[in-house]
Amino acid sequence: MHEPPVIDVSGLTKRYGSPESGLLAIDQISFQVYPGEVFGFLGPNGAGKTTTIRMLAGLSEPTAGEARMLGMDRSRDLSQIKKRIGVVPEVSNLYDELTAFGNLIFSMQLYGVPRGECAATAKELLARFRLADKHDTPFGNLSRGMKRALTIAAALAHRPAILFLDEPTTGLDVINARKLRQLIADLREEGVTVFLTTHYLEEAERLCDRIALIVRGQIVALNTVAGLKARARDTTAVEVTLQQGSAPPETRRLTGEDPATLVKVHSGQNKVAPKSKPPAMRV
Repeated sequence: MHEPPVIDVSGLTKRYGSPESGLLAIDQISFQVYPGEVFGFLGPNGAGKTTTIRMLAGLSEPTAGEARMLGMDRSRDLSQIKKRIGVVPEVSNLYDELTAFGNLIFSMQLYGVPRGECAATAKELLARFRLADKHDTPFGNLSRGMKRALTIAAALAHRPAILFLDEPTTGLDVINARKLRQLIADLREEGVTVFLTTHYLEEAERLCDRIALIVRGQIVALNTVAGLKARARDTTAVEVTLQQGSAPPETRRLTGEDPATLVKVHSGQNKVAPKSKPPAMRV
């Protein structure tokens, strides 16, 4: 049996503009996230992933619906919720002119971390993220991968129970993306609940315990990785038309886990669909 959810969303809706002609960005979504889980929010650009994070983090007001986080009601206890969550936006929110160390200190001051703890915690985070030698380097002078790492470090500076990561590996090279994925796995081992948005299928499969698939503001599937794969195998079908010699063409509907299915046509056999693994895809 699951522990009580740390995120409990019911009927959450966001509409921009008038009720009649405005944009319905999020359409009555409902889901739960459990302690220590890496929860993936997978969908194409414009599906509503960032809008959902902004509502949960208190950066945007829902049009309708309810959300509870860490046992608190978002509509009543938002100030308390903000103290216990960390948010890493797709575009960094740190200051170019401040050093790596200075940005961490500033972030901790915003969250009310006791002054006496700030310096030691900042040094610890710089070491953990392999940025100790960038202590005095202005944020604007860091590489893209280092900026991403420092932005996550700043979001963790007050030891949040929930970390929201919005498209964390977008724009990173292969090496830095791999390092970031390892960091997310480490956070899960430490008991931090991670809410991760991405449009990379492979990334969601590798990192997440469960995945919600959102399309045009609606959740169309929510399950474990294995559950989603099983559902895809059960529902995927392909129609092919085969013709052998002068025999009339014959159409067959193919289903099953292996797309390389043998289909018997009259006295011969024709193998359709390749067995080779398809390349990684982006939703």
